[in-house]
Amino acid sequence: MAIDPICGMTVDEQTATSALRDGVTSYFCSEGCRRKFVAAEFLPMAASCCGSHRPTANAPAGRADAIYTCPMHPEIEQIGPGACPKCGMDLEPKTLQLDSGDDDPELRGLARRFWIAAALTLPVFLISMLPMLGVPVDRWLGPTAHPWLQLVLATPVVLWAGWPFFERGFRSLVTGHLNMFTLIAIGTGAAYLSSLVAVLFPAVIPHQFRHDGGVPVYFEAAAVIITLVLLGQLLELRARHRTGAAIRELLSLAPPAARVVRRGEEREVPLDEVRQGDLVRVRPGEKIPVDGRLTEGGSSVEESMITGEPMPVEKRVGDAVIGGTLNQTGSFLMVADKVGKDTVLARIIGMVADAQRSRAPIQKVADAVAGYFVPAVLAIAVVTFLVWAIAAPEQPPLAWAFVNAIAVLIIACPCALGLATPMSIMVGIGRGAREGVLVKNAEVLERLEKVDTVVVDKTGTLTAGRPTLTECLPVATLGENDLLRLAASVEQQSEHPLARAIVAGAATRNISVPAVAQFDSVTGGGARGHVEGRAVLVGTRVWLAEEAVADLAALDDRAEQLQQQGRTVMRVAVDGRFAGLIAVSDPIKASTPEAVRSLHDLGLRIIMLTGDSEQTARTVAAGLGIDEYRAGVKPAGKHAVVRALQAEGRTVAMAGDGINDAPALAAADVGIAMGTGSDAAIESAGVTLVKGDLRGIVKAIHLSRHTMQNIRQNLFFALIYNALGVPIAAGVLYPLSSHLLLNPMIAAAAMSLSSVSVVANALRLRSMKMGS
Repeated sequence: MAIDPICGMTVDEQTATSALRDGVTSYFCSEGCRRKFVAAEFLPMAASCCGSHRPTANAPAGRADAIYTCPMHPEIEQIGPGACPKCGMDLEPKTLQLDSGDDDPELRGLARRFWIAAALTLPVFLISMLPMLGVPVDRWLGPTAHPWLQLVLATPVVLWAGWPFFERGFRSLVTGHLNMFTLIAIGTGAAYLSSLVAVLFPAVIPHQFRHDGGVPVYFEAAAVIITLVLLGQLLELRARHRTGAAIRELLSLAPPAARVVRRGEEREVPLDEVRQGDLVRVRPGEKIPVDGRLTEGGSSVEESMITGEPMPVEKRVGDAVIGGTLNQTGSFLMVADKVGKDTVLARIIGMVADAQRSRAPIQKVADAVAGYFVPAVLAIAVVTFLVWAIAAPEQPPLAWAFVNAIAVLIIACPCALGLATPMSIMVGIGRGAREGVLVKNAEVLERLEKVDTVVVDKTGTLTAGRPTLTECLPVATLGENDLLRLAASVEQQSEHPLARAIVAGAATRNISVPAVAQFDSVTGGGARGHVEGRAVLVGTRVWLAEEAVADLAALDDRAEQLQQQGRTVMRVAVDGRFAGLIAVSDPIKASTPEAVRSLHDLGLRIIMLTGDSEQTARTVAAGLGIDEYRAGVKPAGKHAVVRALQAEGRTVAMAGDGINDAPALAAADVGIAMGTGSDAAIESAGVTLVKGDLRGIVKAIHLSRHTMQNIRQNLFFALIYNALGVPIAAGVLYPLSSHLLLNPMIAAAAMSLSSVSVVANALRLRSMKMGS
C-alpha cells in the first residue's frame, strides 16, 4: 500500500496510477491527482525558511507541506496555510497549481463564513435600525427581548465568523506588528463587549453612556462591521486569485503526457517520465511536450503562446521546437533536449513567479508610512474619545465618544497601503509574460521606466543574426574558391556568426574544407590558423594592419563600396600577404524599422554598437534612423560605452544577445537579452524578450510605465483615503453638519472597499495596451 501525495488517500500500488520523479515512484488514487503531481514539475523551486525540514517546494497548493507566503511580505514563508505575522493577511501558496482557482479551500471557507454572518447580521441590523425609521420593533419585542435577541444573533457573527480577526489582532499585539486586524479587533471587540455588559449587567454602565435612561447596545455595529470586512476579504481574495492567471495560463500550455518511442515501440507516458535523449512522436494538433530538435518529418508550429509571433513557423529536420507550442499540420519525431524544469516553459514560469514575489523600491514609501500608521490611528482614536467625551454637543457624551472612536479604528486601512505595490507588480509582470516580456524582478521594472537611452548591438538585435556570404573577391594570385576554402578552414573552429556564414558559404559551393592547425581567435580582430602549411588570417583591416600584412590596400575601394551597401567586409591574408575580401550580409529584421520608430515615439535615444567598419555602421544607422552609432567596438568596448553614457547622467538600457554582450548587459541600468541569444546574456539581463524581437523593448517600456503609473495611483488612493477617512470618522466635519458624522458601519464598508478597489485597479493592467 502507498499514500497518495496529493490527497493523502491510501492506495494499492498494484492498481493505482503512478509517476516517477527524482528516482522515486509515487502512487495516486486517480488520474486527476497524478496530473496535479505532474503539473507541479513545472513549478519554480524554492527553499523553506522553516529550519531543517525542507519540503518539496513544488508541492501543490493545498497540501500540508506546500510553502505559503504573504502577498504583502514575500520574505514571510512557512509550511502550510496560515496568517502573516506582520500584517495578518492569509498566506497564499508560493507556487500555483493549474486548477487552483475559485475552487480553493481558503476561498470556500471565507465564503461560508461571510454568508452565515450575512444571514445572521441582516435581522440584527433590521431589529436595531427599524425603530429609527418609525417601525416600533423594540416595543413589539419589549425592552428585555429586544437587546437579548440582538445578542443571540450577533454573538456567532462576532465570535465565530469574526474569530480569525481577533486571533490576528491578538497576535499583532503580542508580536508588536500592529496591523489592520489590530484596529478591527479593538473596534469590534469594544462594541461587542460593551453591549454584552449592557445586557448582562446594565447597572454597572455609567449614566454618561445612557440615553433616555436606557443603555445603548452596539451589536448591530459589531456584526455589520465583521460582515462587511468578511465581504471585503472575500472580494479581495477572489481578485488576488486572478493575479495568478498568467502563471496558470503558462502551466496550461504543457500537455500532461507525451508519446515516447523506445526500442521501436511508441507509447504514451506521463510528461515527467520523458528523459533527455528520448525520441518523441508529435501528431497533428498536439502540443509539443518538451524542448528538442526534429529528427524526422516536418510541420508548421504555432509558437504565439511562447514568442507572441502570430504566424506559424515551418519546422524541418534539425530545427528546434519549444515545449508547450502547438503542432499544426504535420507529424514528426523529435529528440528531447531539455525536460522538466530545464525547458523554456518551466524557466519562464520560474522567472515570472520569482519576479511577482519581488519588491519594488517604491514599496519603501508604503512601508515607511505603514510603520507609523497603526500606532497613529490608535492615538487618534484615543484623542477622538477624549475630545468627544469632554466636548460632545449632544447627550450622552461617552456614547458619542465611544462610537466615533470605533469609527476611527474601523475606517483606517493599512492593507490598502500594503497591497498598492505588490498587486500591481504581480499583474504587470504576469501581463508582460503573456507578451513574451520576462522581467527578472520588480526593481528592474521600476528602473526600466526611467530609461532614456537604449543601446543596441547590431548583430542579432537589429539584424536577423543569420549572416550569409555575398561576395568572395580574391587578388589575382588566388582563385575565388581557393580563397573561400582557406578562410572556411580557419573559421570552422569559430563560433562567431560571421564565421559560420563563411563556412556555410563554402558548403553551399561544395568546397571541401581541410583541417586547420594552431587555430587562435583574437577578440575583436579575427582568427588565424595554419592550413596545409600556410599561415592564414581572417579578420578586420585594423587587425591585419597590426599583423603587418603586405598589400593590404589592394581592394580598399571595392571594400568601401560593399560597406556602403551595408555589407560586413573581412580581409584574408595568406603567408603575410593580402589575399582578398570576403563580404557577408546580415539582413535587417523586418520588425526593426517599426520598433525604432516606436522607441523614438517613446522619447528614447537609440545608440547602435557594432564591430563593423565605420562605413557599414553609418549605412545601417542612416537607413534605420538611429540617433548615434559606435563602429569598430570590441566586446570590452561595449561595457565602456555603457559606463560613459551613465557618466553623462543617462539611464541606459542595453539590448544584446551574445556571450560578449554579457558584461555590458550587467553594467547597464537595465539589461535586455534576446531570448534567442546565449544563456550568459539572459543570465546577465534584467529583462528577457522571449521572441528576440526589438519590438519587445517597446512592450517592456510600455509595461514598465503603465505598471509604475498604476502603483502610484494605488498609493495615492490608499494615502488619500486614509488621510481623509480618519479625520472624517473622528468628526472634524461635525461642526459643518451633524449629517457628516460617520457611522462605524459605513466606516467598515469604506474600509473594505478601499482594499478591493486597490486590487481592482491593479487588475486593469491585464488589459493594458503594450505598443507594438
